[in-house]
Amino acid sequence: MTIKQVAVTAVAFGLAVGGLTACGDDDDGGGGEGGGGKKIALLLPETKTTRYEQHDRPGFTNKVKEICPDCEVLYANAAQDATKQQAQAEAAITKGANVLVLDAVDAEAAATMVERAGQSDVPVIAYDRLISDADIDYYVSFDNVRQGRIEARTLLDRLGNDGSGKSIVMINGSPTDPSAGDYKKGAHQVFDASGVEIGKEYDTPDWSPDKAQLEMEQAATALGKENIDAVYSANDGMAGGAIAAMKSAGIDPQDVPVTGGDAEVAAIQRILAGEQYMTIYLTIKKQAEVSAELAVAAANGEKPPSGLVNAKVDNGREQVPSVLLTPVAVTKDNINETVVADGFLEPSEICTGEYADMCKEAGIGSG
Repeated sequence: MTIKQVAVTAVAFGLAVGGLTACGDDDDGGGGEGGGGKKIALLLPETKTTRYEQHDRPGFTNKVKEICPDCEVLYANAAQDATKQQAQAEAAITKGANVLVLDAVDAEAAATMVERAGQSDVPVIAYDRLISDADIDYYVSFDNVRQGRIEARTLLDRLGNDGSGKSIVMINGSPTDPSAGDYKKGAHQVFDASGVEIGKEYDTPDWSPDKAQLEMEQAATALGKENIDAVYSANDGMAGGAIAAMKSAGIDPQDVPVTGGDAEVAAIQRILAGEQYMTIYLTIKKQAEVSAELAVAAANGEKPPSGLVNAKVDNGREQVPSVLLTPVAVTKDNINETVVADGFLEPSEICTGEYADMCKEAGIGSG
């Protein structure tokens, strides 16, 4: 047992002796006045990507309540503001958080939060985004480099002939998000070994759909709409922005395949309509639940459940015990077998209005 684990265990023992209990989910990022059970802080980065509020938060909170009814979740969302997130982390520590589960807005800035947590002997679990050069206890995410490879490979298969003679636009994620760098690395491993030409490439601040739309407009102007054969977009929000720009430029997205990631409802609907070719489905519920299991164990100064940790990831300071999950490519052909079968999205969410007939054609909700 490390010194840090001993300290966490001592805190947990002290709380147990005091007979304090608490349970709840606090919307404003703070704990109740009277509770005394283990407090688990979940700090998420933003709301532009729909997954965080719709899937990560409830998946995590529900699992904590299932395995630790006396635990209290201190929740906060930073709305893409690194300074705000730092204040939220400080508030959680002040209110007695026994562990921080942190999805960093800015991985470099997050190192300060990790250091502050360490001063109070509070373990930190890096959620979704790796925090570099910091003493974190666990990392839970997907194999991000592999995700980039899967997305790029799926796009090349759609283009045929390994992309030879084709020109694509790459719209990568935020340069402050290490996950975006991993996706980009994986995609380049595939593209650089193929016959495809990258006509334009962008790193998009804040994963902003609006900025992705501007980037796509710039690419269409610079390359000419007839010289764009496909668009690699690292997530669905940016894919939506790119598709809007393509339409404005007179580029038919049904003829120019566009990728994405996160399996958002709007993206699945675009896939049904033929406007987006594919997305990446991340088993976010599993990610949230695994993180909850780690968090409860860490809050109690215990080791994680056997077999949960399946990898180690170098964050520049140490080999971090990690749980890495596998991304899944989703096209029109397997919507029903992936996001619907897993309960990630309900047919009633997807098959609204004009998409009802498209759902029937794709067999969504059947079988």
